[in-house]
Amino acid sequence: MNTAMMHYVFKNGVDRKAHVLDRRSDEVLVHYLDTDKRLDEWVPADTVRAATPPRDSTTPGRDATPSRRVNGMNTRKRRRSASPPKAHDRNDRDTTQPPAALPTTMASARRNFDKVNFGPWQIKTWYFSPYPLTDGDGEDAIGHGRTMDLFSGAVNRENAGGVLWVCDRCFKYMADGTSWEVHMRRCMRKHPPGRKVYQRGAHTIWEVDGAKEKLYCQNLSLFGKLFIDIKTLFFDCDNFLFYIFTDADSQRDHVLGFFSKEKISYDDYNLACIVILPPYQKKGYGMLLIEFSYELSRRAGRIGTPERPLSDLGLRSYLAYWVSTIIRFLRHLLSTLPSDMPPIKTVGHLPDLSHVSTGVDLTPSPQKRTKRAKGWDGESVTPSSPDGGGSASPLTRDGFGFGPLGPSAPMQLEMMYETVPAPDGSAVVHTVVRCTLAELAHATNLRIEDAAFALKECGLLVRREGEGDTMTIAISREMVEAVAQERNVKRMCIDFTKVFL
Repeated sequence: MNTAMMHYVFKNGVDRKAHVLDRRSDEVLVHYLDTDKRLDEWVPADTVRAATPPRDSTTPGRDATPSRRVNGMNTRKRRRSASPPKAHDRNDRDTTQPPAALPTTMASARRNFDKVNFGPWQIKTWYFSPYPLTDGDGEDAIGHGRTMDLFSGAVNRENAGGVLWVCDRCFKYMADGTSWEVHMRRCMRKHPPGRKVYQRGAHTIWEVDGAKEKLYCQNLSLFGKLFIDIKTLFFDCDNFLFYIFTDADSQRDHVLGFFSKEKISYDDYNLACIVILPPYQKKGYGMLLIEFSYELSRRAGRIGTPERPLSDLGLRSYLAYWVSTIIRFLRHLLSTLPSDMPPIKTVGHLPDLSHVSTGVDLTPSPQKRTKRAKGWDGESVTPSSPDGGGSASPLTRDGFGFGPLGPSAPMQLEMMYETVPAPDGSAVVHTVVRCTLAELAHATNLRIEDAAFALKECGLLVRREGEGDTMTIAISREMVEAVAQERNVKRMCIDFTKVFL
């Protein structure tokens, strides 16, 4: 990295390397090196100082690059960054490498709004979004402007870098609060303009066709771009479906987030972009939408994957999903009894051990009636299976693999139960399973490269024997439980009985 472009920002008692992007009055907009652009911020000018400039090797004592002054600091003109790299073909990629995550040092257009007023929230924006507002635009001029404005992201010059006003019902946008207040009194939309495809308690997922609801989906995409750095879907929404996640109160449904997917994807992408609005993050909603996108692929008889490249947040979210899916499957696979099964007691005769050689599940003894679990809005729901996902989870409904909804019959994994007697007269039953990476990926409805990457990242590829195509990986239940604890693997968020497809 050329240090002539670097500055130091003194913050929290330490110097942090940064690039100077802009200035206003006595403040400077900085981008910290090796961080995402959503962390760009305005800082006092007196906390920023130029890094030591490099010296020209042919002219001692002279800077190699001409400089200009910014609030008393030397800085250099920044080059425009190149376009984001195109996604690589999955057949040309090492299956254990990260799936084309975007480098966090890649710069793009600076944010054109500091904050957005969205219903009761005022949210700090993360990224640039090409809202085509021009001088004089108001609530009655919320079109998409001139063609040049669409691609330049023109904004009201007086409002640039300021506040955007967006309706939290229909996502129409305005440049001032007065127009926004007038619009909010008129807007009567109570929920997204689509059909329900999932509902659990007060939480609903709506499917909206981008070709039928063009303006709504365009406005939704522009709003989502404020929190997505690398996607370019704004105006051409005809070929996309939008799945919008809402939470209802007595008045209407409130949008919490959404994801989009192509209607026809030749790469079997099941998700183009995903956004959970900042006020509702870290509540498991993003994982629910990811699980729902994979359920869409499963019901279509396909093995899906998200569109590349992935952002840093996207990669972390999908890695968590891939690891959790594999861990839940291995837990199920490497268990001789269900994890929630109580001890079996017999009186007067020996237990029947015929199941040990045949692999037939034991029938649990009668249990006390348990209370029905409460849903997200107080709704009574069927208790989840040990694998998560409710009583209609793919693992319990169809066995391993796709089952009747997929392209093939359930896979027949090579399973063996070994009963080892102990000196005290008791016995221990071990489960041994042999399968290929392709079979593991198929059974969990994951791409082979995604499954391999997840296994590598969570440390389950350490016990290897052989090389190349003959390599064997040994995974024990103890290793699985260690990863489950380290990664905080939880039950699935989705309840498959609540899907309306």
